[in-house]
Amino acid sequence: MEPVLLASVAAVLIAFGLVSRRAERGVVSPPMIFLLLGLLVGKLGWIGIDGGALDGLAELTLAVVLFTDAARIDLACLRREGAIPARLLGIGLPLTVAAGAAVACVVFPALGMWEALLIAAILAPTDAALGQAVVSNPLVPVRIRQSLNVESGLNDGIALPIVLVAASMAGATEEGGNFAYWLRFAGLQIVLGPLAGVAVGYLGGKAVEAATRSGWMNDAFQRLSVLGLAGLAFGGAELVGGNGFIAAFVAGLTLGNATRAVCECLYEFGEAEGQLLTLLVFLVFGAIMIPEAWPHWDGRALLYAVARLTVVRMLPVAASLLGAGLRPATLAFVGWFGPRGLASILYALIIVEEGILESGPLLESIVMLTVLLSTVAHGMTAYPMARRYGKLLGAERESTVAEHREATELPVRIRHSAGTLPG
Repeated sequence: MEPVLLASVAAVLIAFGLVSRRAERGVVSPPMIFLLLGLLVGKLGWIGIDGGALDGLAELTLAVVLFTDAARIDLACLRREGAIPARLLGIGLPLTVAAGAAVACVVFPALGMWEALLIAAILAPTDAALGQAVVSNPLVPVRIRQSLNVESGLNDGIALPIVLVAASMAGATEEGGNFAYWLRFAGLQIVLGPLAGVAVGYLGGKAVEAATRSGWMNDAFQRLSVLGLAGLAFGGAELVGGNGFIAAFVAGLTLGNATRAVCECLYEFGEAEGQLLTLLVFLVFGAIMIPEAWPHWDGRALLYAVARLTVVRMLPVAASLLGAGLRPATLAFVGWFGPRGLASILYALIIVEEGILESGPLLESIVMLTVLLSTVAHGMTAYPMARRYGKLLGAERESTVAEHREATELPVRIRHSAGTLPG
């Protein structure tokens, strides 16, 4: 890393850190800051990352995020209280993918069916970190913010198999056939990946738990075990022909529910080291990915990006929550806060780097524009809209109100302390 770039990143980390608690109530988020820094250093030519280093950063970050996000989810609580998340994931997510593919076919008629489905699946996962003031703000009813938290923690892993199948079929189409090979390849990745993930998550989690209880493992290496287990799940799955990212997601889900006693170190890792990895991706996003994408931006790309952040998200969400007894304001609030972020960036980068699609540059440009708009729009509106929505629902605290029914608070990727601040 260039000294001037290292100094710039360090200075921004310190400067934003000094006002980080106050910034939780503002309209500027850490990803926005690092995105702007990336644009600046990219324009000045201070950053140079070769393809191998970029791939390595993308793979490491995605594996860790999938692992830690999944580990936060308590499946027992989800089964007991998960009516809203189940609707969002089981109904809203498929409808969002289908609507996104249909709109892509209309806006970009040159795209094939599988390419349209691929773009739709890449942009389906939400990233709660871009609207952290929503999922961790005590002004928002617990049941609503936890529903968004669970949705964000699970939908990236659920969408990944769709991404893999769509990419394989799109690649087979461009190569002129051999669908059976690509379908078999995708099937093995989807089957063997979870098997490797379950093995690593369960056995690795039990090993960490036993070593911790016996006093053999210290706190520092408990936190580092996140990297070790995520990396072992990823690498092990790739060695046997499975998908490493699915394995990392399943490993986190398995560990988080089989050995919850050691999960505190996961949450601490996600708030510090995991947050740093995420911010570095947004730095690279601004410095390299946006400059590569913007020559392909036009009115159609803008139309699709805006549609993905509004009607293509909000209508399926509203449809999935019909009959749940929620207020119209809640349907609009949940529908709006579906920011696209880290998972979409990294899925697109990995697919493009594979080089199997001629439409790769168009796909990358659409995803990057959507994430850029989402980073700014959701980052700026998270706290103001959470505050307004919280006040709107605040007068109706009875447990008979659907939004205020009892719900268990699950850990979030980054804790929010705005509720302790004055004013």
